[in-house]
Amino acid sequence: MQSRVAEAILKALKIAVDSKAIICAIPDKLTLERPKNRDHGDYATSIALALAKQANSQPRVIAQVIIDCLTDNDLLLPAGITKVEIAGPGFINITLDSASQAASILKIISLGSKYGTGNLLAGKKINLEFVSANPTGPLHLGHTRWAAVGDSLGRVLSAAGADVTREFYVNDRGNQMDLFGASIRAAALNQPRPEDGYHGAYIEDLAKEIVKANPTFTSLPESESISAFRDAGYKLQLDEQNRVLNNFGTHFDIWFSEKSLYENNFFDHSMQKLKSQGHVYQQDGATWLRTTDFGDDKDRVMIKSDGSFAYFASDSAYYVSKKERGFNLCIYMLGADHHGYVGRIKALAACAGDDPEKDVEVLIGQMVKIIEAGEEIKLSKRAGTIITLEELVEKVGKDAARYTLIRYPTDTPMVMDVDLLRKNTNDNPVYYVQYAHARICAVLRNAKDLGIKFGANDFKPELLVHERERELIGLLAEFPRVIASAAEMREPHRVARYIEELAGQYHRFYNDCRVLPLGDEKPTELNSSRATLCQATAQVISNGLDLMGVSAPEKM
Repeated sequence: MQSRVAEAILKALKIAVDSKAIICAIPDKLTLERPKNRDHGDYATSIALALAKQANSQPRVIAQVIIDCLTDNDLLLPAGITKVEIAGPGFINITLDSASQAASILKIISLGSKYGTGNLLAGKKINLEFVSANPTGPLHLGHTRWAAVGDSLGRVLSAAGADVTREFYVNDRGNQMDLFGASIRAAALNQPRPEDGYHGAYIEDLAKEIVKANPTFTSLPESESISAFRDAGYKLQLDEQNRVLNNFGTHFDIWFSEKSLYENNFFDHSMQKLKSQGHVYQQDGATWLRTTDFGDDKDRVMIKSDGSFAYFASDSAYYVSKKERGFNLCIYMLGADHHGYVGRIKALAACAGDDPEKDVEVLIGQMVKIIEAGEEIKLSKRAGTIITLEELVEKVGKDAARYTLIRYPTDTPMVMDVDLLRKNTNDNPVYYVQYAHARICAVLRNAKDLGIKFGANDFKPELLVHERERELIGLLAEFPRVIASAAEMREPHRVARYIEELAGQYHRFYNDCRVLPLGDEKPTELNSSRATLCQATAQVISNGLDLMGVSAPEKM
């Protein structure tokens, strides 16, 4: 109904423009809002205000012309609209009849877990890269934010119709890997670890496990021993990261090795592709990519004068790999310390002959602080005083950790209060939403016990005339738009905020509208219809929680 109403308004505007009643450009699409005050109707649009300057006319005049074109052309107006009127400075408010408004309830029940999905991003093949931690230590709180948000974004993008591949880029080459091996070897030999190496307690655990399986590693020549410990530690640590992420509900389709970019001449191939675009040059014995042609603050070295590869060499080959694997959009989700990468990655895409504004996106996630007993727990990977993903889950649980990390915009820093997340109160957002779902499930169990039938065949929308019922139905109808918006804006936190609003709306409905009969009262069709509304609400809350990788308990 929402899309049909929006289409009708745009057609009415076209009639007005064609007849010269309004002189302006016709927008490609129209977004309808749900008024906070239900006296203002079920949908509202500010299109008349937006066009006023361009049309050189008063918003209320434009709104009246659009309404006249709607009402004078009966075929334009979708069935089920009872009123179209002007409000305030020029808003157009639309009111639906009960049956049309409640059609979304039948749709929810019919589609079940598929309700809310759409085709906004149909045809998009997206490579979504996130976490991408070095395989040299446990996943810490910064990684944990992307592990939750990235997974949720992947779910939201898929729900909007995109073909999404979740990818973990494994930084398994470079000096940090040798330092990792040297640190493990030093721990195995009870020697001081390299000053710039790794000092966490997990290094000792790795050393013990490796020596137990490979006792000869300690007696090898130093360089050979470091390599052996490095490779064995790498495998163990990567397996551990995979296990921890899987337990967190975050699964990757591809674990992409940086080392693989230099196998089978792929780097040479990627270099030739960049050269063919005319942006590679030689200077001072080094090979450069002229990224300043596309707004980067400086050109980037790919091959140093000594013949070794700069880190940007991997970046460039990795991007070429993604494009050659058929992705038409590459989304990079990077940490707060990677702001400088935005310009260079976009410039890299342009150097490869792609459109940096359409083919690549870089999302930056800000820092997370964790508070316990009123004190911030400091994070330091090098010193070993580190809150890991596993430790966070042990403190608050998987659902609370995921939900809290997802519900805030990633471009702002956030604070996690461990003590709050342990509380079973309405101050704890994940408890608030999950409790609403469990409460509805309890109501539906009681309804069955009382012999109340509910579902599509027992739904009488004309009986739902209470303001709280209309508010709840209207909010349920918004869910597909929320998913589409979250996908388009790459903001899964919109889903969290929506289901929190929905939980609150349900509680208000339940308090004001008796769902179950009291005492010896016999069940009525109104009880059945309200129970059906509860069923639809539970489904939407469950669907929203699933998009966040959070469970929807039936009992709490």
